[in-house]
Amino acid sequence: MSDRIALVTGGGTGIGKETAAALAADGFTVVLAGRRRDPLDAAAAAIAAESGKAVAITADVADKASVAALFTEIRQRFGRLDVLFNNAGVFLPETDFEDLPFADWQRALAINLTGVFLCMQEAFRIMKAQHPRGGRIINNGSISAYVPRPLAVSYTATKHGVTGLTRQGALDGRAFDIACGQIDIGNAATDMTARLDSGATQSDGTKATEARMDARHVADAVVYMANLPLDTNVLTMTVMANRMPYVGRG
Repeated sequence: MSDRIALVTGGGTGIGKETAAALAADGFTVVLAGRRRDPLDAAAAAIAAESGKAVAITADVADKASVAALFTEIRQRFGRLDVLFNNAGVFLPETDFEDLPFADWQRALAINLTGVFLCMQEAFRIMKAQHPRGGRIINNGSISAYVPRPLAVSYTATKHGVTGLTRQGALDGRAFDIACGQIDIGNAATDMTARLDSGATQSDGTKATEARMDARHVADAVVYMANLPLDTNVLTMTVMANRMPYVGRG
């Protein structure tokens, strides 16, 4: 196929922006989705300036109707979807387990987990029906999908849930040539992780700065996964700053 279509949620900033640019440089037509129009337009313009193909579509992954509209527009514009990178997410400030407001819990659940489910569900529908059939779904997990950070119950719980969605998607999708995998990222240098430079709570209760890595290494890994044939899958991949705390968070 001459045109391969990729959707990146949370595509206006951070890992999403970096990955969208890398996919476009690799020849994909990239749909950047997110809630804020200005960062999406800026990211799409930067891709166009490098002779890549990108369109920006505002969407809220936590809203079922918004997600449905996003995929309807993709279907109408392009007729297919080859890669979905479920990247949109939120990390809340450190909070004692018992003090996390219920509204914050619900917000994290809606964006980090329900949003992934809704986008996967819509991707399944389009990928099953298109010709050639199938496609690839890559979910942004986290080191926290395996080992929790202190004072981060909503992030830990939702990222563990993403792993369940990934495994279920891999199982239910394989009969339809849908490959579903997960990239677990440790401390990519983005605005979301900037606080690590001033110190994050460690498992022993102390505060410490943490090493970060260039987000382009995550983007390169996603491009690798996106280019695999559909009879091959990377179920999970961990890409992390080499000196960050991970095993035991110590």
